[in-house]
This record gives sequence, C-alpha cells and structure tokens, in this order.
Amino acid sequence: MPLQFNPVKLFAGTGTKELATKIAEHYGRPLGDVTLNKFSDGEFQPSYNETVRGCDVFIIQSTYQPSDNLMELLLMVDAAKRASAHYITAVVPYYGLARQDRKDKPRVAIGAKLVANLLRSAGIHRIMTMDLHAAQIQGFFDIPVDHLDGSIIFVPYIKSLGLDNLIIASPDMGGSYRARTFAKFFNAEVVICDKRRKRANEIESMSIIGDVVGQDVVLIDDICDTAGTLAKAAALIMENGANSVRAVCTHPVLSGKAYETVENSMLTELIVTDTIPLKQESPKIRVLSTAPLFAKAIANVNEHGSISDLFNV
Repeated sequence: MPLQFNPVKLFAGTGTKELATKIAEHYGRPLGDVTLNKFSDGEFQPSYNETVRGCDVFIIQSTYQPSDNLMELLLMVDAAKRASAHYITAVVPYYGLARQDRKDKPRVAIGAKLVANLLRSAGIHRIMTMDLHAAQIQGFFDIPVDHLDGSIIFVPYIKSLGLDNLIIASPDMGGSYRARTFAKFFNAEVVICDKRRKRANEIESMSIIGDVVGQDVVLIDDICDTAGTLAKAAALIMENGANSVRAVCTHPVLSGKAYETVENSMLTELIVTDTIPLKQESPKIRVLSTAPLFAKAIANVNEHGSISDLFNV
C-alpha cells in the first residue's frame, strides 16, 4: 500500500515570522493564517483562522527571550491539538534555555528539561531544532527529535573564502567537540581557548592551547550572547600571531552591548544564521539563511524521508 500523506500546513509565531515566511517560500506554499489576539494587560491568545483538522501542522517559533515567545508556541500547539490536527511538529530553530541543561550547582533548575516537558504536555508529536547547546538535550524528549546541523550552511561559505592557512578554534573547552567536528570538513587542526569565568558572562582569564602563528583562524560556537568570549578570544589569537580571525555562531542572541563589542573586536566578521532576528545591522555581521534547510527537513518529515541525508556537505 502506498504511503498516505496528510495535508501540510505551516504556521509562524510572531517571534520568527520573517524566517518562517522564507521557509514557506522554499517549501512552496504560503504560511497558514493565524492571529494573535492581545488583551490590555499583556495576555495574548493565538487563534487559527483556517481549519487544521486532519493536517500535519508545523509551528515555527524560536524561543529566545522574552519568554512570551515560548508561551506563544505552547498556546499555538494547544490550539492545534484542540482543533484536531493530525500531527504537530514544533519547529524551534533556536531552543531557548538550552544552557540550563544540567545541575551545575545546588538548588538550580534544569530549564532545558522543563521546556521539553512543557512542549510535550502541550501536545507536540515531534520537534525540529538546530545546533542545541548540548546535543544530550535530545534525550529530554520521548518523541522524535530532528536535530539539524548548522555546519551544512557554514562550511560552503567558509570554503568560498579560500583561506590558505585555515585552522579551527573553540572559544572554550566545552566547545572542543563541536570545533573538531567542524574541522573534519577541512582536514584542519584545532586550537582551544581555555577560559576561566568569575561568573556568568564575565571572563577572569583566557589562554590558547595550540599554535596560531600565521594562521587564518575560525572560531566555532553555537551561541553568541554578549560576544565577550569571542572578542577576548579574537584579541588573544591575534596577539599570538594569527593572520586573521573570524567567528561562526549559529544563534545570534547578541544581548547587552554585544553589537558594540563585535564592531570593536579584532574579528574580521561574525557569521551567524537567522534562527534569531538581528536587532540591528552591523558591518561585521554576516547572516546566512537556515530557510532552505528547514524547508527540506519539513518536506522529508512529511514524505517519510531521511533527515541525515541533508547533512552531506
């Protein structure tokens, strides 16, 4: 018996409307009609303006701050479930609270697990996301997780730069696995910037493990928040004799004075994706779109195809 395909409908949360529109264009159909009704006290209620009964529904929303983005996603999932959607996939390009993936000190929450529980309780059947802060977060879900790899987007761009003395760097010890995985695409060496923190978002000291003299260095990270770590790593790399230094970060959180920090840093450029919309333009920040990859992944899910096949650079 041939496979049966249910009607597919894509909907966007307000926090990711621009990216969702691009995903829908690449997928080949318009976004579904949904309204966010707001009350004077700040409360809001999503409402679908078309039927989703029996449909495979993909709800696209990154859960960056404020927390309204997460709440909106949860309400959209609940509304789709109560409207008899056949299958609900949460497409979460940036999975917020992912840095809270474990108890690293007493009496703290594991926010990434809590978000997983909330999404599952709301009614999702599947989640699609990109470059989780810790890949182990996939284990917080007892449903299918499509964990897309941003390297498929970044590697062609880095190759197009034609860097003769390319070397990959991790801005901290925790990112060394990510850097080594990225380096395999170029058969390049890896150096590590070993940092010590006084507290969150504040670095006490940093040193380089490896040789960067005469090299074109590319720093690899998943999140750029205040950009303090990247700026300090870039300065240290250049002080140690590198030709140039760039940074690749999937999710441009860019909070506080991050834009100013990037522009005043030794970075040649910061290469990010559109999982989170930029708050402002910067001559040093280049944005690569994730829309084609998410569109292909959505098509493969609907057609029962392979997701891993998308990661062949």
